[in-house]
Amino acid sequence: MDHNLDPIATKRDSSLFATDVDAFRSVIDDQIEGRRILVLGGAGSIGGATLRQLLSFPCDTIHVVDQNENQLAELVRDLNSTAATRSLADFQTLPLNINSPAFQRLLGDEPPYDVVLNFAALKHVRSEKDAYSLLQMIQTNVLEPVQLLRFLAERGRTTRYFSVSTDKAANPVNLMGATKRAMEHAIFSEEVLPADELCRTSARFANVAFSNGSLLESFGRRLEKRQPLAVPRDTCRFFVSQEEAGQICLLAAFATPPQHILFPLLSSKTDLHRLDLIAMQFLEHHGYEPVIYEREEDARGGLEADLAKNRYPLLLTSLDTAGEKPFEEFLSDNEQQVDVGMSALAAIPYVPTPSGRLANFISRIQELTLDRDTPLLKDRIVAEFRELVPEFEHRNSTQSLDARM
Repeated sequence: MDHNLDPIATKRDSSLFATDVDAFRSVIDDQIEGRRILVLGGAGSIGGATLRQLLSFPCDTIHVVDQNENQLAELVRDLNSTAATRSLADFQTLPLNINSPAFQRLLGDEPPYDVVLNFAALKHVRSEKDAYSLLQMIQTNVLEPVQLLRFLAERGRTTRYFSVSTDKAANPVNLMGATKRAMEHAIFSEEVLPADELCRTSARFANVAFSNGSLLESFGRRLEKRQPLAVPRDTCRFFVSQEEAGQICLLAAFATPPQHILFPLLSSKTDLHRLDLIAMQFLEHHGYEPVIYEREEDARGGLEADLAKNRYPLLLTSLDTAGEKPFEEFLSDNEQQVDVGMSALAAIPYVPTPSGRLANFISRIQELTLDRDTPLLKDRIVAEFRELVPEFEHRNSTQSLDARM
């Protein structure tokens, strides 16, 4: 993880949210000191960044669960190399799937956790490409949080629960965003748990620069493999650094009122940045002159000649694949922001879905999953989401990101 690259995307040399973390440090201290904390999906970029923020506070116990064994091993190597976990009484990492019997056994055998932070998610727009991948996304992003919350409530000691959302949950145009909007309903709805059972919060934020699996991280991988870079043309995005993502989640989990979704106060005038310019600056940072191509075969074919002249091919594509949004926003049309005492962040009070709608959605999705006699059609799943999330305007296309370089 090269943090020197972050300013290429964020255009900031220091964190936008450090002042708010300092201002709420005593509040966060009170919520963390002596607590047992469970971090799910903690080996990913955002979970790992939040974990590093946690380690600057007086935690007692942190257990990290992630099914990606390789990333979990790298997380341990990194933390041990900096002695970041040495002050903890109990630090464990476990390569578990949170839907597995082994994870259920962990929750049953361990003393109850005071705080649960959930970063486990399928987060790629491309994962809506077929009905089977989509069902797994729903399972991970919606159904598993419901099961987990109900189990935590039964155990009775957990006081705080945080689950990360996305800006794509605001007026969603893709199914990944729709699942995250459904997740917000799932964690806040009184149909799952009464509002006073747990302090539940979430956060929406922008693209995390150079995070695992992101377009920007792919730039480095393409460079290592001597492959052309590719970005959609005329496309702007908000970016936060991995450190900033961790700070947003820390503030959302421990300093935000219950039933609220925290989000960064980024300006469309000053904080939206073009992907093609970021790609060009990335190449210049590595000593190459970008060469623009319009066709994949030309970009691939011109690679060796470009490299001989210390140039590098950059393919610009159309923004016409399924689920791609031409702009970014943090609030849906029926939501409003409120001040929560932070200088660079605000919050959205949860707006409930009509009674019974979430329960009906969960029931019908489970029926679709188990019904082997009826063809599993993506259009049927889209229709179910439109019932739960009326603001969902699915942007369909015959073009898929999996077909693009």
